[in-house]
Amino acid sequence: MARASLREYLARIGFRRVEGVVSRRFELARIIAETEGCGPALVMSVEGVDQPVAANIIDTREKLHTALGVSSDAEAYSKLSKSSNSPGKLSKSRAPGIEEAPRGLWSLPAALFYEGEAGHYISSSIIIACYEGVCNASIHRLLVLDEDRAAIRIVPRHLWHLYRRARSGGEDLPVTIVIGVHPAVMLAAATSPPLGVFELEVAASLLGGELEVFESPIHGNPVPAGSGALVEARITGETVDEGPYVDAVMTYDRVRKQPVVRVDGVYVDPDEYSYVIMGGGMDHTTLMGFPREASIWEAVRRAVPRVAAVRLTHASGGWLHAVVSIEKQHEGDAKTAIMAAFAAHPSLKHVVVVDSDIDVDDPTQVEWAIATRFQAHKDLVVIPSARGSTLDPSSQDGLTSKMGIDATKPITGGRGFERGRIPGFTGRRSCG
Repeated sequence: MARASLREYLARIGFRRVEGVVSRRFELARIIAETEGCGPALVMSVEGVDQPVAANIIDTREKLHTALGVSSDAEAYSKLSKSSNSPGKLSKSRAPGIEEAPRGLWSLPAALFYEGEAGHYISSSIIIACYEGVCNASIHRLLVLDEDRAAIRIVPRHLWHLYRRARSGGEDLPVTIVIGVHPAVMLAAATSPPLGVFELEVAASLLGGELEVFESPIHGNPVPAGSGALVEARITGETVDEGPYVDAVMTYDRVRKQPVVRVDGVYVDPDEYSYVIMGGGMDHTTLMGFPREASIWEAVRRAVPRVAAVRLTHASGGWLHAVVSIEKQHEGDAKTAIMAAFAAHPSLKHVVVVDSDIDVDDPTQVEWAIATRFQAHKDLVVIPSARGSTLDPSSQDGLTSKMGIDATKPITGGRGFERGRIPGFTGRRSCG
């Protein structure tokens, strides 16, 4: 039986403590931005927060592999796919020693990350809702209005379905908001299994088949044991302006009318950690992109003989741009891979297919492949007026043109298409 404890995960991977007390206003964001992707996870004291706050917990592939107990992306994709199709078991345990937080929502790591944002956001909250026998867990941002109210951003997916069902009966939707859990639980909450498949059961499968949960103190929702903080609340029929907020693609998401969450109680476990995600940061794009990378990997490997690697790029929010590396057996394999990638991830805007000698994490190598192995008149695929993502500000309410680039070398191309190699050099520069 697994506890979904962020503290236990951090003890396993190691972390660096940030000195002093960190301000919620921009300083927290600056520290995350300066360190993500190039060092250990962070643990810090944030002004007004009743627990240590962790950040940058899955900002590298190595950390993500450790969280999932795997040694490669391919193993992680396979594990994620199997977990969605074969959920694990939830085992009830006694409630931990949680304490009521004295300052309500302000006891949690709400932060102002970027200039021009609407206010202080709680960015790492998993919303757990059970209604009419269906349970859902998904990640949503919360704009703190005061210690007892927040605006929640909900897109028309499963939580929205449960919310509309409750409102159609004249009810608020009771929810439990969880902050500070094992990354495998975060990743499970970022997936999109069919309605009725509970994401905590997906997390149970990722963590070995079983997950320890307890009933939340007011609404009785299942909560992972080891959670750092939880909020008992109701999503009401009241709406307010929510946004701007800097989202995964580093643009300001527009202002919308969104539901108000009214708080019934805020609780923290003094022995556990809280967690913060910066919009557009590496933790954010990993959670956004990795489940979709798994979908692309599965789809492309059914269409071409071998997929070497898939990457949804950080610069595109882990969402809009993909690089797919294949071992081509036939001319046309790259275009087949392009079509499979678009089908697997409908929000995808651009995809570049390269050979397996190209490092998908090195933009210079990808650009080199386009420069030397691509001819627009025969290797370019353009799909006009297709459904894409509303995260792309250049789209018209999500309607976009999509582009695929076949940057693979001809099978019979010979040495003239090979990249020069230096024995013993991995292709990665080390600049200190």
